[in-house]
Amino acid sequence: MDLTTLNDRQKEAVLHLDGPALVIAGAGSGKTRVLTYRIANLIHNHQVKSGNILAITFTNKAANEMRERVDQLVDFDVKSMWIGTFHSIGVRILRRHIDLIGYSSNFIIFDAEDQKIVVKECLIELDLDPKKYDMNTIRSIISNEKNKGVTPNQYIEENFSNFRSRNIGEIYKLYENKLMKSNALDFDDLLVKTLEILTKYQEIREYYCRKFQYILVDEYQDTNKVQYSLIKILGKKFIGLENVFVVGDEDQSIYGWRGADIQNILDFEKDFEQAKVIKLERNYRSTQTILEVANSVISNNVNRIGKKLWTEDNEGDKVQIYISSTEKTEALHIAERIYNERNIHLSNYNDMAVLVRTRAQTRAIEERFIMEGIPYKIVGGQEFYGRKEIKDLMAYLKLIQNPHENFSFKRVVNIPKRGIGKKSLENLEIFASERGLSLYDAAEKAKEAGLPKQAVESLTAFTSLISEMISYKDSMTLFDLVEKAYDESGYMRMLEHDMSIEGQARVENLNEFLSAVRDFEDRSEEKTLEDFLVHISLLSDIEKTDEVDRECVTIMTVHSAKGLEYDIVIVAGLEEKMFPITRDDEEDIEEERRLFYVAITRAKKRLYLTLAQQRLIYGNYLSRQKSRFIDEIPEILINSNIKKDEYSQHKDLNNKMFMGGFSSYSEKFEDFPSDLEDNINKIFKVGDKIQHTKWGVGRVVQIRGDEITVAFDNMGIKIMMLPYAPIKKIT
Repeated sequence: MDLTTLNDRQKEAVLHLDGPALVIAGAGSGKTRVLTYRIANLIHNHQVKSGNILAITFTNKAANEMRERVDQLVDFDVKSMWIGTFHSIGVRILRRHIDLIGYSSNFIIFDAEDQKIVVKECLIELDLDPKKYDMNTIRSIISNEKNKGVTPNQYIEENFSNFRSRNIGEIYKLYENKLMKSNALDFDDLLVKTLEILTKYQEIREYYCRKFQYILVDEYQDTNKVQYSLIKILGKKFIGLENVFVVGDEDQSIYGWRGADIQNILDFEKDFEQAKVIKLERNYRSTQTILEVANSVISNNVNRIGKKLWTEDNEGDKVQIYISSTEKTEALHIAERIYNERNIHLSNYNDMAVLVRTRAQTRAIEERFIMEGIPYKIVGGQEFYGRKEIKDLMAYLKLIQNPHENFSFKRVVNIPKRGIGKKSLENLEIFASERGLSLYDAAEKAKEAGLPKQAVESLTAFTSLISEMISYKDSMTLFDLVEKAYDESGYMRMLEHDMSIEGQARVENLNEFLSAVRDFEDRSEEKTLEDFLVHISLLSDIEKTDEVDRECVTIMTVHSAKGLEYDIVIVAGLEEKMFPITRDDEEDIEEERRLFYVAITRAKKRLYLTLAQQRLIYGNYLSRQKSRFIDEIPEILINSNIKKDEYSQHKDLNNKMFMGGFSSYSEKFEDFPSDLEDNINKIFKVGDKIQHTKWGVGRVVQIRGDEITVAFDNMGIKIMMLPYAPIKKIT
């Protein structure tokens, strides 16, 4: 193997053979290269069988990339190697052994929307007010309790004296019963049930401990309690060496709100004695200035192992920080930055990203982008697989896989309309409940349930359809099966007769879904319906989001940006109570700082930070204070014409900024006066006639802070940002 492309620290990690190891991999330091080369080294140079290697990642995309890279490095077949996410590895183990805890191997995986339906049904059956028991809150509580190993009965017992909490325990209990009756698991179950089996059954635990001689874990800082326990139970060998090799960065631990525990990586040396620690600090992504900004900010955290990123690349431009009057002028400034990047530096839209702390911040930015004609996409917005038509077809497929899954049955039994009334379905549910049947089994006995003739005929036709599709499952290709289900169900005809724009969009979406099925068949070793359903269920939010082919700017939350990189990054909303979103608990502040560190290290060439003096919050403009994180950036790294302590909610800074400007004004417009930014209102006034380099002649109709509104002769009214608007006064 050629190891010459590795730096010294990477090579040290790759050549580490036996015993536990902790690799602290800074942002952009080549951790995927280390993982793949280490796997290849084990197979190629040490004759380790690929089936004895377990490699765990956090996304399907990362797992596929790792498998492809290893395949390119070695001549051996790596198909038998277990590479996947924690959840996909859990599914593989559960398919083999879940019968031990009362489920069958053809279980269905419920996603977040499916879980909401179950919780809603529980609230109705328990006669609880949905307004007082928020479904998302209930889901979160159930998830947290599962991951702590608390059963519904334990939760009820612990909270018996609290009326509301006791009711939540009853919801949890009914929720679990409903999932089991439908032979369904939620995401947490994929890990919790796997851990339960490995803990309870010694011979199964010992089998997997023997099998996985080498365990590699990516993004170890993001593991939660259950994931940590799975690694520990598989890695703590009863025989042989503890060959657990984890890669992570404590400074990028940003998922504490969903259970990730930074202590897992901080305590690795305690859990695995004699662990070797290797630090990857050389960065291959960002300029030295961006890295120094990141190093300066994160050094304020206490809970960290510590490292200092560096690069051999150029120093790069200083970070530019801009204060606007409101979120609208902030959005206008962001649009100006993108306009200048596009037209001065000739940057591609695809190489630019706007990062926000919360999704609510995107509204003003989107509105401005639309106004200015800047193409964009929202990552983590509308998920392709969350659309109604996709969920409907998926429900048909889930029924074909497991006809006794009640929630999918209820979703599509009358879609398209089959003349089965609400009352008939209610009576069918009562009949099924009284006899302990699934709705599918009850539908096959619809006549015994005393339902109207029309309902009986329709239910019989529906179950016959599903039964027929089940008979095709083993003889048809996956694509042909899905296409047949789409057609035979009547769903295709229903949409083709819908001539509305929405109806046609749904047809296009389902055609795209068929393309996804074809792509899965082409790329996957396992091509069954069961495998496809698991594949879709385990996709991350970002992987489920629509891919946009056209060139466009990406807008997303910082959480969604982890693992990505862009030439140009703009981080918006750097204000107290926005970023950081909290100000009280020191642990929370440290996680917010790590989140800011992640945002900074997404940038390769240039970094912009923006904030507003006032922001519209719940319908009212509230004064804002700049984020404490700004004060943690050394002034020498900032293009600044305002002292740090000058920012105050009591001062009028509408026309001042931290930065000197995107570029010198002479680079852009040679006839701009040098003192423009301090004398905006002296230069332009309402009624002035101006010339715009692109839009022609216009007249100033309003000046508010750093906004100038101009009525153009041929382009209508435009609002621009001063001092960057490409305009000059004419007589």
